[in-house]
Amino acid sequence: MKRLLERIRSRKALIGIIGLGYVGLPLVREFGGAGFRVTGFDLDPKKADTLNRGRSYIKHIPSRDIKGLVAKGQFEATTDFNRLAEVDCIIICVPTPLDEHREPDLSYVLNTTHTIAQNLRKGQLVILESTTYPGTTDEEMKPILESSGLRAGKDFFLAYSPEREDPNNKHFSTRTIPKVVGGYTKNCLKLADALYSQIIEKTVPVSSTKVAEATKLLENIYRAVNIALVNEMKVLFDRMGIDVWEVIEAAKTKPFGFQAFYPGPGLGGHCIPIDPFYLTWKAREYDLNTRFIELAGEINTSMPYFVVQKVSEALNDMGKSIRGARILILGLSYKKDIDDVRESPSLKLIELLQKQGARVDYNDPYIPRTHRMRRYDFRMRSVKLTAENLRSYDCVVISTDHSVYDYKFIADNASLIVDTRNATMGLRTRAKIVKA
Repeated sequence: MKRLLERIRSRKALIGIIGLGYVGLPLVREFGGAGFRVTGFDLDPKKADTLNRGRSYIKHIPSRDIKGLVAKGQFEATTDFNRLAEVDCIIICVPTPLDEHREPDLSYVLNTTHTIAQNLRKGQLVILESTTYPGTTDEEMKPILESSGLRAGKDFFLAYSPEREDPNNKHFSTRTIPKVVGGYTKNCLKLADALYSQIIEKTVPVSSTKVAEATKLLENIYRAVNIALVNEMKVLFDRMGIDVWEVIEAAKTKPFGFQAFYPGPGLGGHCIPIDPFYLTWKAREYDLNTRFIELAGEINTSMPYFVVQKVSEALNDMGKSIRGARILILGLSYKKDIDDVRESPSLKLIELLQKQGARVDYNDPYIPRTHRMRRYDFRMRSVKLTAENLRSYDCVVISTDHSVYDYKFIADNASLIVDTRNATMGLRTRAKIVKA
């Protein structure tokens, strides 16, 4: 433990990061930028090759950052997981999705843990960052790692530190977002805290891995429940003829007791649509029903259906049917100004509209074409946003409010807009604008 602690503090420890996506790659940049040597592990040879050529495939991680680390010999990517034995600290950043029954799918975490166990050596630190239910690190990972014959807290060290990435956030970065850290033992915590302290401005040590795991879930459940609340208010106020966005703007002038959350076409990203159900699943073990979480999930899941209904009604008011209508979805990513489509409500909108018989295209300046995903395989390309193209569609649905969009230009050339983000607020144009 002392030897590893010294290597961490002197920044001589070799860092291994498993999973080079939206969580792993920012960590590569931070550790490499702090002077550590980093080896990135991923199953996808295309990702490894792209990174080794100094190119980034994530919008908010500039290629120049990766190229600089590769040129200095501080970073390389590999698909050879046998090299895990070379590194001192292993950080796991793999997906934790839900299966078709909306139950936790820990296959990525557990398969990765088995691979680590095959290469585990004395003196290594293993940290899980993937969001999961309380008990995963101690109850699921530890026995697998100890099948190597080594003991946690004695021969190797085990910790959990939930990722808190918010892609393209202008105010907070990986370095400035406080990092919660929990260890299997006090020494495990001391090592993990020392490691993250090299790249994070403030760490938040907690008493156990379970507390750290629960912290991440509470953060995302808090958001999911409050977003569900404003989504439900949106549906109600729509029937009452009240603008929910105007109500929110007025309510947030109260200097205490209120935090603004905003409605949308549904939830996206890898956290809020998924993480709450990890706790719902675990709660069954304790004979408890997490009614708030489940209700919030029902409301948020229903929002794409509400949007499609508003599209159908808006078209009907113009004497058109949704069947055969040409519809353009603006924005494919799950939130503005990023290139991440994971769990994006835009994908669900496309699916639902196509089932209604609509002919659907999309535009997203950050996503030139779709790729095969776990649930969707549309094989679509982003269409050009020209005046002629806009005029050719029966309806334009604003699903993601990218800052680069010229909403006046869009509204000046579209005949019908269904706006799920209040992006056209205050515009006076020829287009009929329906908020959804």
